[in-house]
Amino acid sequence: MNYIKSEGSAKMIYKILFLLFLNFNYDKFTANASSDCIPRRTKYGLVCVCTADHCDYLENPQPSSNELVVISSSKEGLRFAVSKLNFGEINTKTNAETSLNESNGDFENSAVIVDSRQTFAQLLIDTSELLTSRFTANNPLKLRVNRSVEYQKITGFGGAFTGTVSHLLGQLDQKLQDHIYKSYYHKDGIGFNMLRTPIGGCDFDLAPWAYNEEPRDDPKLSNFQKLDPRDEIKVQQMERLKSVSNLEHLKIMAVAWSSPTWMKTNGQWSGIGLLKTEYYQAWADYHLRFIELMDAKNMPIWAISTGNEPLNGIAFFFFVHFMSLGWIPRNQAVWLNDFLGPTIRKSKFKNVLIFGNDDQRYSYPSWFIQMNRTRPGVLNYLDGLAVHWYWDEMFAPNLIDLTVAQLPGKIVLNTESCIGDKPWQTHGPELGSWERGEQYVRDILHNLQHSYNGWIDWNLVLDEQGGPNYVNNFVDAAVIVNATNRAEIYKQPIFYGMGHFSKFLPEGSVRIEAKLLSVAVEVVAFKRPDQRIAVVLLNSESRAVDVLLTDSVRGEIKINIPAHSWHTIVYN
Repeated sequence: MNYIKSEGSAKMIYKILFLLFLNFNYDKFTANASSDCIPRRTKYGLVCVCTADHCDYLENPQPSSNELVVISSSKEGLRFAVSKLNFGEINTKTNAETSLNESNGDFENSAVIVDSRQTFAQLLIDTSELLTSRFTANNPLKLRVNRSVEYQKITGFGGAFTGTVSHLLGQLDQKLQDHIYKSYYHKDGIGFNMLRTPIGGCDFDLAPWAYNEEPRDDPKLSNFQKLDPRDEIKVQQMERLKSVSNLEHLKIMAVAWSSPTWMKTNGQWSGIGLLKTEYYQAWADYHLRFIELMDAKNMPIWAISTGNEPLNGIAFFFFVHFMSLGWIPRNQAVWLNDFLGPTIRKSKFKNVLIFGNDDQRYSYPSWFIQMNRTRPGVLNYLDGLAVHWYWDEMFAPNLIDLTVAQLPGKIVLNTESCIGDKPWQTHGPELGSWERGEQYVRDILHNLQHSYNGWIDWNLVLDEQGGPNYVNNFVDAAVIVNATNRAEIYKQPIFYGMGHFSKFLPEGSVRIEAKLLSVAVEVVAFKRPDQRIAVVLLNSESRAVDVLLTDSVRGEIKINIPAHSWHTIVYN
């Protein structure tokens, strides 16, 4: 008991120090780098601060017939800053001034050219006299966009609504909660349309739990007749999310981390534990029961998966101490083919999508090959493939290309991503870290280049430590809640990085061909349902570069891309 008290005191002291750090260790900008963002500096970079009375938003820019709109975020401090240019225009100049005259080393790479009326560093065309030679390449990079060559469609973008997220939201003033919902899901926010939520508990909860923990050995699930109070609260919060975001359709993916312990071979939440074969039908019924109960609350489930990270309960029990249920491909094939698949397809909810694997890229495509060997045709029950990002830097995306080639027509989604999980990383937030945002942008961009149809992030919000949860498994998130004063939230570069895709690539957008011969500057392009083109560029160089954009229909335009920045270009 004394240990518990001292641990709690330590956490409280940490939070107080964190709050003092935020209040006193930052510099306010003297220039209006982003008209609506209230920026704050931490030792890692910059965040945008939201309170109950203010949060930053951006209406979707609507370019006219000859206009090209550039939305930019940069390490220098731009957040969704807007510039309008015209095809065919040359020697464009602005009444610009250099902002952010900081001595901090993080901002020595390049200047930001700001038009104080437009609050954006104009992406200048042929304005070399305003940028020194170290920021402008002699020969621009050639970007060719060919809208006649099409690839996959976008399904959507989203985040996870865990027990931790629900707990933190419940501590906030309703106005601040609404800013979180609107920032993520409103069209003036970053336009998410997907949400991933656990069936029962997960690692980001205050305690491990499942439905029908009691009575034990109860395959009829007699105590699973209504939603748990924790899920009742989530449903109320989701209803509010949809209301303030003017979101008619929310694609909810429901995923189980673990069955009740009595269904498992080891009788524990974690460790090496598989589903007992005598409970295969009960576990399928468990999923259907959750779908039924959520539907009764007018919160229909769009998709389920075959289970979160099945290898955690087989191979990684030394490192994973939270809820898990182990599967090997052979056993999962039997369960999907003989139990889950038929149970869902023969029910009223036969149109609920089923996603397979829900684990790391390194398990592709071998997982599905082994499943199909066990039960030929089992993969017909799968509508999609769920992938986690945690080892993407070590395992190339061509593993997904190989899988898609063997399983054409399946939706491919990244269904979980966060930073801070590795031993060599800071466990918890690095508030304002541009580098972490750049990791996100690069990975999303690469995924979209390799047949992915969308991206679902991990926790929508976390606290200052990157929790709370029952195993102190602290990581980072795109939005951090100040759980000490409960009056502020902080939008990180990760948030804007995701938004450069989700906000401007609505469902139904089709990837088109975009070629750019560069290692440091990367690109992906889409044709949207409104027939506009959206091009996302990442410049990870420490200098600005010129990009000559050539569109197969519109012609050419040269754009200067600042150092360490990402941009979405929208035009007709």
